[in-house]
Amino acid sequence: MKISICSFSFHRLLAAGKQDIFQYILDCKELGCTQLDPWNAHLAELNQGSDALHAGANPDQSQHLTAVDDDFLERVKLAADEAGLPFGCIAVDGAHIYEESEEARNSNRQRAYRWIAIAEKLGASSIRIDSGGPAQWTDEVFDIVVEGYNDIIERAGKAGIKVIVENHWGPTVDPDNVVKLLEAVPGLGLLLDSWNWKHGKQAEGWLKCAKYATALHIKSFHFTEDGQELTQNVPAFCKLLLDNRFQGTWGVESVPADGDEIEGARKTIQLIQRSVS
Repeated sequence: MKISICSFSFHRLLAAGKQDIFQYILDCKELGCTQLDPWNAHLAELNQGSDALHAGANPDQSQHLTAVDDDFLERVKLAADEAGLPFGCIAVDGAHIYEESEEARNSNRQRAYRWIAIAEKLGASSIRIDSGGPAQWTDEVFDIVVEGYNDIIERAGKAGIKVIVENHWGPTVDPDNVVKLLEAVPGLGLLLDSWNWKHGKQAEGWLKCAKYATALHIKSFHFTEDGQELTQNVPAFCKLLLDNRFQGTWGVESVPADGDEIEGARKTIQLIQRSVS
């Protein structure tokens, strides 16, 4: 069984200076992961912990996540190789496709190119780039988003990297927008998050989008003493994915209300394992 933990699951540890990318690799190894799925804040030059917290709470305002240099990346790749863990999906904030001004769009595009180059250096299989944009696309905005994805898919494809979109923020919390985008952009994959849906749209999002999923963020917040998740039916989500012949990695993105991020990830992995066995 393929298991991963998006490093956003440890964003509070990162902000507190208690986990860097190297400790993330070790923690993933200890927790039984089969690949690494870093959030790009773990690969960024953070001046202070609040930079990570701000990015986590405001993915549409994360352009301050400046990537580390190539020498540092070589050390990261070596540490991952020593742990026997390949890189899967790099979840990138701050490089989304749409901004109102052409200048801002071009700046984001250059950041996307840099993160694609980083993904290539680390041997990652995929990269998440958000769409950006208002809650509902106009035809003009949608055309810009489609063009942007086509461009970065072409660039990433030359490096053997798949570009994926996530139901994350803005227009992509609406299931119909996610399906519309996936149908309009050949080669675009879906990082399906179990939680990130417009209010009242979770069930619809699961049913409409499960068949497109190439990667996952299975969310968790509150656990009972016997290991059940209280905010959503994780076993039902897993069953739906199995029914849709999901073949990818079972990805965790835990956000424990009690603040114990290591145990939150561990409990989520255990729940997934029980749900798909």
